[in-house]
Amino acid sequence: MGGSAPRRGDHGSPESTGFVDRRTELASVRRLLARARLVTLTGPGGVGKTRLATRLADRVRGTFPDGVRFVHLAGLDDPALVPHAAAHALGLHDHTDRPPLDALAERLGHRRLLLVVDNCEHLLTACAQLTAALLQRTPHVHVLATSRHRLGLMGEHLLELRPLPVPDPDGDLSHAHRHPALALFADRAAAVDPGFRLTPDNRAAVARLCRRLDGLPLAIELAAGRLRDLGLDQLMESLDDRQELRATVDWSHQLCTEQEQLTWARASVLSGGFDLETAEAVCADGELLRPADVVEAVTGLVDKSVLIRQTAAGAVRYRLLDTLRHYGLDRLRALPGEEFAARRRQRAWMQRRASAYERAWFGPGQREIVARLRADHDNLRAALDFGLTARGERLAVPGERDTVPGGCCAVPGGCCAVPGVCSAVSRECPAEPGEHLAVTDVPAAARAEFSAVSEDCPAAPAEFSAVSDEPPAARAEFSAVSDDCPAAPAEFSAVSDEPPAARAEFSAVSDDPPAAPAEPSAVSDDPLATPEDRLAALRLAGTLWFYWHACGAPREGRHWLERALAANPEPTPERARALWIAGLLAAVTRDLVHGRRLAEEARALARDLGDQAEAAHAAYVIGVITLFLDDLPTALTHFEAAATRGRVPGQHLSLVGLDRVELACALGFLGEADRAVAVCEEARRLCERHGEEWVHSYVLRMLALAHTVKRDWPAADRHAHQALRLKLAVHDITGIALTLDLLARIATETGAHEHAALLLGGADRIWSDIDRDRWGSAALNKTREDSERRARAALSEAAYEKAYRHGSELDLTELVGQALDEGRAAPEPAAQPRGTHLTPRESQVAELVAQGLANHQIADRLVIARRTAEGHVERILGKLGLSNRSQLAAWVTARH
Repeated sequence: MGGSAPRRGDHGSPESTGFVDRRTELASVRRLLARARLVTLTGPGGVGKTRLATRLADRVRGTFPDGVRFVHLAGLDDPALVPHAAAHALGLHDHTDRPPLDALAERLGHRRLLLVVDNCEHLLTACAQLTAALLQRTPHVHVLATSRHRLGLMGEHLLELRPLPVPDPDGDLSHAHRHPALALFADRAAAVDPGFRLTPDNRAAVARLCRRLDGLPLAIELAAGRLRDLGLDQLMESLDDRQELRATVDWSHQLCTEQEQLTWARASVLSGGFDLETAEAVCADGELLRPADVVEAVTGLVDKSVLIRQTAAGAVRYRLLDTLRHYGLDRLRALPGEEFAARRRQRAWMQRRASAYERAWFGPGQREIVARLRADHDNLRAALDFGLTARGERLAVPGERDTVPGGCCAVPGGCCAVPGVCSAVSRECPAEPGEHLAVTDVPAAARAEFSAVSEDCPAAPAEFSAVSDEPPAARAEFSAVSDDCPAAPAEFSAVSDEPPAARAEFSAVSDDPPAAPAEPSAVSDDPLATPEDRLAALRLAGTLWFYWHACGAPREGRHWLERALAANPEPTPERARALWIAGLLAAVTRDLVHGRRLAEEARALARDLGDQAEAAHAAYVIGVITLFLDDLPTALTHFEAAATRGRVPGQHLSLVGLDRVELACALGFLGEADRAVAVCEEARRLCERHGEEWVHSYVLRMLALAHTVKRDWPAADRHAHQALRLKLAVHDITGIALTLDLLARIATETGAHEHAALLLGGADRIWSDIDRDRWGSAALNKTREDSERRARAALSEAAYEKAYRHGSELDLTELVGQALDEGRAAPEPAAQPRGTHLTPRESQVAELVAQGLANHQIADRLVIARRTAEGHVERILGKLGLSNRSQLAAWVTARH
């Protein structure tokens, strides 16, 4: 089924505080971007690279017709996931089995956009490979990278971001606000002490303080945050002669309470951002820290500018700046056993949260579940990676160098073998900063070898850390990620009335913490990845089946499942579950043979274990693959048997429903449309009772398909419009593409040929982000080709091309709006009696009925009694002369 992709837009890093003037640097970067396709902002941690990139992206957004996209890498540990992160940021949904960089470059094609790749330093090789592939294979994509180290690509233009200039404390400070360092301190100080401002009495002291901090923005912000507790003179005295950022962070750390220090350290295992519940679960151990202590510590760390508080969509989240997170990790690793105890608590919390979401998945809270899981995506990755880190392997931590032992020069045939490829390799390398050398001159064999610089490289930043003697993690075998899960026509679902069994809420936590990685700050003698840890990772990857499949990450799901399966060969229920999920994800990424083998292995193992639920789940996957292979009679027999069998104990509601709707699909393809409609109507009623949206949208689309078989175009149009409205609400990109194809067919059948051309243009644009070949499906491609042929035959070439082009240029919301509001072939299903109107509350209730909500869900949404909601529905039906909720939903849809 389709994946719910992230909403597209310019995904910049929100600025939690004001931007202090960097006009000179902004102008310089703009000039570089005007004449070069790759610009890298370099500089030490805390100098403001991300903030400058964010402000620059906002300024140049109008220059790039296809927008600006941010790839945030600070919370990403695994180099294999860099292409996945880029695809996610770009809103691309690859469902092919091609190498991820190939698919990414093809999807971008001739788009004109700026890609900001932020925090590259710990993933240099992967970032260089990504950038080289895009610059080599797309003509109009520009890349702005931020990194402590250059990427080392030919044609890379560098701008070193330096600390803010600080005026002479004994000089003329009458225009203090014109000095960025002083202005920054004043701005941040006023945030914690509203009465603070620069005056003739304090300007010199502020200038001396900023000079001691070397003008480094992060250090200045940390110091200003202490004005809540210290006066300016006390602040100066406490700084002593500390100047470097590390010393300033040490000083800030010393000024924290013991509870704040421990919370800081433990929170450093969290990737990306986190909410307060997560902080309590990971940082509190019931001994040194209780949950209430963590809440108090989080408040204190926000006040001290250690934690950044952010609010989005009404939810409050926190994050540590990358530099402060690394500092916290160093502190944590200095405490024996602490890091791995914290990581186990993190993993256990992610499991509990995922299990709760799985139980609630078939219900009214899907949108919230998807949003929360996406917000926690980096923490899910960290939890999975922790459990799968091999014995003796270094645990992946952002900030550690992504290098080959000995640097790139140690790689046979690496970048140093090609003059100019690595601009930071040797003194003889001609690719000096500011030179524009064509990326297309780089041989393909060399593009994959970019890495860290050798110790002989004069351009290597001083903070570049030594390369570990340990072998890098073996992660190259992981498959690529996409943002979406394909929704073949066969995949729709219905539900059961029973709540799903809580089958996945486990979190095995060993009593013996494993070893800390061989970092300079601490070394532990405990092993990594105990059998319990590996099994817990397998369990978590399996619990997230609905996220991988329905929420836009099937290929990343394969990544983790295949890794976890390899680490857990023992015959367990967790392995049985992971096998069928891996099989399903393989199938929806066009690896049908492998998918079927995995599903059959899962079914056999589940039967051996006596696990009826996992056997039924595996059987569903086998049936879906049978449909994909166009063996309709076998698929029909398979799903009829599942329907006859009914739900087995422990079987998930969504998968019970999927069996039913796959049956309807097989019936429809075999021409038994009436039976297909009956099955779908049953599924629809169940969806409405549970307030489920994602599955409901596929049920509606299947009803539309069944009515096209009957050539009942008004009914097909009505159900397709209802499906499209719901798919937009849950942001199901693949489902939207499929439904637009269907609506284009309906439009041609009813004579709305210009509208059909517009819909085809929009659908083709969406499919270009998924799979231009529409998964190689003969049925899908034939439908599209027939629609185009009919529309072209009815229109002039110019008229067709104009409408098609217009559809291809619309953004998603505009396109769906056009599909819903224009060119309708179907008549309105019911006329409102003259003189009859709905009250505002009745109109609100009618809208909720059209969205598929049951009476009790309407009551909850509007905060009214259930009987009141029931009364509203009855009065509405009576006023409009309608007999059921389906007619009311159609009536609402026809008037939007």
